[in-house]
Amino acid sequence: MTDISTSELRSRLSQVKLLALDVDGVLTDGGLFYTETGQVLRKFNIKDGQGIKLLKQAGVEVAIITAKSALSTLNRAQDLGITHTFLGVKDKLSQLKTLCQKLDISLSQVAYVGDDINDLEVLQAVGCPMTVADAMSANRSIAIYITKLPGGQGAVREICEMLIASCQ
Repeated sequence: MTDISTSELRSRLSQVKLLALDVDGVLTDGGLFYTETGQVLRKFNIKDGQGIKLLKQAGVEVAIITAKSALSTLNRAQDLGITHTFLGVKDKLSQLKTLCQKLDISLSQVAYVGDDINDLEVLQAVGCPMTVADAMSANRSIAIYITKLPGGQGAVREICEMLIASCQ
């Protein structure tokens, strides 16, 4: 983890206008269930969803940027009212930059949560790089905050609550 002071962490959190999230390993535990017919199922955590709703009510935008093109992710995003949902993204940083332009914010105003190597470029570019407790070591070394909980087990809720507290 990047070593920053508590006051620096609070300062960065207070600047956040957008929380961008990876899916597998962040909003889910990274496990995939396959049915007998080959359908892939993901399990999302209800507490994470409530945290996202509360964060949106506090005025922070939320986005999902994922390399997978899973209908289950789109359905979950719609259930949560997340309008900035990008599936099948090969270049996550480019997609995030485009979204930031649309929202008229800078990358320094973004908190991004990613758990694996395809998230490293984005984590290095944003103001609040964050990851989950069970993330890959490279992600943990870049992050300014590592959740106490693993992905899909309330880690996103933990981050949402921190961001909400920084808004007040």
